[in-house]
Amino acid sequence: MTPNPRSLILNLLLGAGGEPLSVRSAVASCALFGLRENSVRVALVRLAAAGLVEAAGRGAYRLGPNAARLAADVATWREAGQRLRDWNGGWIVVHSGPLGRSDRTALRARDRALGLLGLRELDRGLYLRPDNLAGGVGAARARLFKLGLEPAAAVFVAQGFDEDREQRARTLWDGAALDRGYREARRRLDDWLASADTLELDVAARESFRLGNDAIRQLVFDPLLPAPLVDVGARHAFIDAVVRFDAAGQAIWKRFREETTQ
Repeated sequence: MTPNPRSLILNLLLGAGGEPLSVRSAVASCALFGLRENSVRVALVRLAAAGLVEAAGRGAYRLGPNAARLAADVATWREAGQRLRDWNGGWIVVHSGPLGRSDRTALRARDRALGLLGLRELDRGLYLRPDNLAGGVGAARARLFKLGLEPAAAVFVAQGFDEDREQRARTLWDGAALDRGYREARRRLDDWLASADTLELDVAARESFRLGNDAIRQLVFDPLLPAPLVDVGARHAFIDAVVRFDAAGQAIWKRFREETTQ
């Protein structure tokens, strides 16, 4: 699937670690995916108008203020395994009952915040996840509000559910599918790395972007569940594979940018 220039530019900037992206490099990078120069320039103008990118000197851009908050949160994917603690059976709960549903912008921000922290709806307006995040409910509450959950939402810890709700809570996530996803993604990344040296630079850049973007997105939206809900060993191995792949992909794209801006 061909990415659109808007999402591709944002992903390039997210992966650049704060480094600015030149228009020339953006055009060359998007050309790898069959995107025309005019489409790239139009996307940059629209992103700038939306505050998602901003000028960083002549002919270059960096992430803008409206993208910085999400970018900072997404950038923590490398420490995903370190943001956890042992699970004692409690649940972090968000009650969204008092919140409105007519403001679509607020609703999208709310859904994104809940999704990024892996919360699922148990009963109408009652979302939860295992209380296994480092920092406990206080850190989770702060992160949810930072990501766009309205401050009127109640965020608290619960335990002692009746047997039916406890059972339903533990089946809100498909643990077997998550485990399978960890193993399949790790194998896909490792297999590609094993043959990467045989690829032309433009092919390696294009394929590493697609594979790396998919893997990082999978990790960013992973609910980070504890055992026995998932195989935590398989998840750790997947995270290690993504870190290795990202390092290799960054090196490939550094070479590509150097060659296309000479």
